[in-house]
Amino acid sequence: MRSTAPVAPPDVLVEEVAPLTLAQASSNYLGAVASMVQAELHRVRREPSVLVARTAQPLLWLLVFGSAVSRVRGLGLEGVPYKAFLVPGVLAQSVMFVAIFSGLAIIWERDLGITQRVLVAPVPRSAIILGKAASTAMRAVVLSCLVLAVVAVAGIPLEWSPLRLVGALLAVAMGAILLSALSMIIASAVKTREQFMGLGQLITLPLLFASNALYSVSIMPGWLQAVAKANPLTYQVEVLRRLLVGVGPNRLLLDAAVLIGGTVIAVAVASWTFPRRVM
Repeated sequence: MRSTAPVAPPDVLVEEVAPLTLAQASSNYLGAVASMVQAELHRVRREPSVLVARTAQPLLWLLVFGSAVSRVRGLGLEGVPYKAFLVPGVLAQSVMFVAIFSGLAIIWERDLGITQRVLVAPVPRSAIILGKAASTAMRAVVLSCLVLAVVAVAGIPLEWSPLRLVGALLAVAMGAILLSALSMIIASAVKTREQFMGLGQLITLPLLFASNALYSVSIMPGWLQAVAKANPLTYQVEVLRRLLVGVGPNRLLLDAAVLIGGTVIAVAVASWTFPRRVM
């Protein structure tokens, strides 16, 4: 009987893959974010009338509510027309309503099976969150530009320098990213659209009325002033009011740092909850 000696396997050449440089990793990450933004904006471009319709709500607050209560003393700041005082609050409010309900798309995509396909892609979860939040920020900026155009036509006195306007739009975008990430945290924690809508409505009114959007913090009772200091909307309104009206606390760097820090935390939490809840 012929004996068979074990045959040594042929040498297999394994090509080492060089690790990505920081520039390559950053480029890949930003490319993933840009792809998510493009996908989100494609859906928005098919329904431009929705964005135009959203402009009606802030204009009603500004032109109707502002006209109705402009004679009430103490709501705004002395020497500042109440409508001018109200413009930054209305901008922040419109951003809030756009951003806080943006997470509803996650539930819709989960029900259709789209989210499962996204999760198997080799994309960091934070890139998904940032892409969705950045598309919300773009919609908020466009909406703010439409509102500011109406404000200019109405003759409401603001600081119209280009640098101030650019800074205000950056504050709008940052606030939209923060609140959109918060919305996605809520969407990842609930199972149905009804639950999300209920929580969204429960959050929006306290955020609005426990801030300086409609009136000065100085007229609030002590406990509500403490709540306002923990409200991210307060810091966004302070930035907008300082840039567009030229009044309010002169602490732009502090307000910007709070918004940036809150955004980083919200995006991190949303990235952590996103894959665990929708799988």
